[in-house]
Formats: sequence, C-alpha cells, structure tokens
Amino acid sequence: MWMSTHHDGCRKSLTMPVIGLGAFIFFISVIGFIGALKRSSILLWIYLIMLCFILVGILVFTVLAFIVTNNGSGHSVAGLRYKEYQLQDYSSWFLKQINNSHNWEHLRGCLVKSEDCNILSKRYKSLKQYKSAKLTPIEAGCCRPPSECGYLAVNASYYDLTFHPISSNIDCKRYKNSRAIKCYDCDSCKAGVAQYMKTEWRVVATFNVALFLVLCIVYFVGCCARRSAARNQHSKG
Repeated sequence: MWMSTHHDGCRKSLTMPVIGLGAFIFFISVIGFIGALKRSSILLWIYLIMLCFILVGILVFTVLAFIVTNNGSGHSVAGLRYKEYQLQDYSSWFLKQINNSHNWEHLRGCLVKSEDCNILSKRYKSLKQYKSAKLTPIEAGCCRPPSECGYLAVNASYYDLTFHPISSNIDCKRYKNSRAIKCYDCDSCKAGVAQYMKTEWRVVATFNVALFLVLCIVYFVGCCARRSAARNQHSKG
C-alpha cells in the first residue's frame, strides 16, 4: 500500500501481487492459528497443505531466479568509473521479456516519466563531475550514447552529435538529445534495465532463501501442532 502511494506506475504494478501474496499468507496463518487454538486436526491439515504449496512455490521461484540472473555483467571502459552493458550478455529469458514490444513500451514510458536522465545535469554541474560519476546501469545505458560512438559530452545531458560516429553500433544513431528520446530505444538501455532487474531479482532471491528457512521452521511447528491435535482427538475418542 505504501508503494502504491509513493512510487511511479512501474513500481505500482508490483503492489497488487505483493498485497495478494501477503493476504494469502495471512489467510492460511489464520487457519493455522484457529486449528491450533481449537486443536482441530482438519484445519491444521489444510494449513500444512497450503503452506507446503507456498514453500514449493518459493523454492521453485528462488532456483529459477538464481538461474536466470546467472549471466550478464558489465564491461569496464577506460576513464569511466561505471560500466557499460551489452544486451547479448544476459539470459534468453531476460532477452525475451525485454525485447517484447509491449513490455518495452511500458518500461520505456516509465523511464521517460522518471526524469532520471534529465536531472543528471542538475546533479553534476561540471563535465568533470559527470565523467567521474558512478552512474547506475540505467543511467549509463539509457541516458547517454555508448562510449564507442565517440560523441563528445557537452554536459551531463547533452552530446555533440554534429559528426558521424566512429562506431557502426546502431545505438549511435538511435541516441538523441531530446528529453523524450535519449537512448531509450537503444540496446544499451535494454541491457541497463536487464542489469537493474538482475540485481533486484538477486536481492529478492536472497530474501526468499531466508523466508524459506523461516517457513520451514513454522511448517515443522505446524506438524507438531497437528500431531498434538490428533493425539488429543484420539484420547477423547
């Protein structure tokens, strides 16, 4: 709910799945709590089965996340503190998602609205500051042309495009100084987004490992509660 009120449309799309998952876990937790309170073996069985599905889902997602994010790394450029990224370095799954025209139109719209590229000139007042800055993958790939193009930077948001690029990279022709164009249609921009997604997925996957271990302990406690409830019902019978 906090994300839906404080973030842009791109991040808002993540809120409903997060709220839905949280509501589902809360719902089955209530079932488990009532089952333990009432010593109901049936409710505890339902709780354990549903929790088992969640554990399997988290495990599968975490394994796939680590596999998908295994490929891809930046390339160092002489004289720059940040790296540049190439789309072909990433997994086929990332390439399929990012190269999908519908997905990229949505992501591109978010990048334009975010104003990340346009505020660089405000953040770095001089050209020296800009060249020594440590840009994010999205800033490095979407806000500027690749270094191999050879364009001279006038400031942090404007490049001299009056001469032909020294590279045949198609991104050199795609880049424009316009606030709405920049390098948003460049493969280098898609690669920067892929690197950002890879980093975010790694964080989520690492968190899921801890969550999986905690839920395993909870599952074990639930199994003990079910056995206790079963023995209690058997003694009453």
